[in-house]
Amino acid sequence: MDPQIPLTKKERKEIKRQEKIEAKESVVQTRRIKKIILWIAWSTFGVAIIAGLVWLVSSQPKTPEDDIISWSGFHWHPELAIYIKDEKQEIPANIGIGLVHQPIHTHTDDNKQGVIHLEFQGLTRKHDVSLGQFFKNWGKDMRSFGTNMKMTVNGEENIEYENYVMQDKDKIELRFD
Repeated sequence: MDPQIPLTKKERKEIKRQEKIEAKESVVQTRRIKKIILWIAWSTFGVAIIAGLVWLVSSQPKTPEDDIISWSGFHWHPELAIYIKDEKQEIPANIGIGLVHQPIHTHTDDNKQGVIHLEFQGLTRKHDVSLGQFFKNWGKDMRSFGTNMKMTVNGEENIEYENYVMQDKDKIELRFD
């Protein structure tokens, strides 16, 4: 329009109406762009989380099949007897029982017989049920009871010591001179 020619009231009103429409369209367009950017950001974040979880799971070392004791858990009761110079030592009650209940523990009702409870849920590996793990829960070193340790399992000599994988109803004896 030519700035020299004055606008009529109707034309000025139409121009104002057009400006309002353009302003509203600009606001709507800005909101659309913000929504798209937000959607892209959240989608990227979601994909990153999923990719991170996939990477975490795939980067975990695979457990060899022969290292697995159980996929679904179990409740076993091996027995442990410790003799120092032929004198039987009492296994304390409530080893592994506290704020965090350990899967390998003792109770007050059968600790005098040396019963160890192995109560596992889900995947259980050999090192989870080792005799060494019981001593770790106890806070003792297996070899701290004396010298010349001899170990028998179910009446047969065994030299696996801390690495011995306990089984249900095992009778484990440790003898120290």
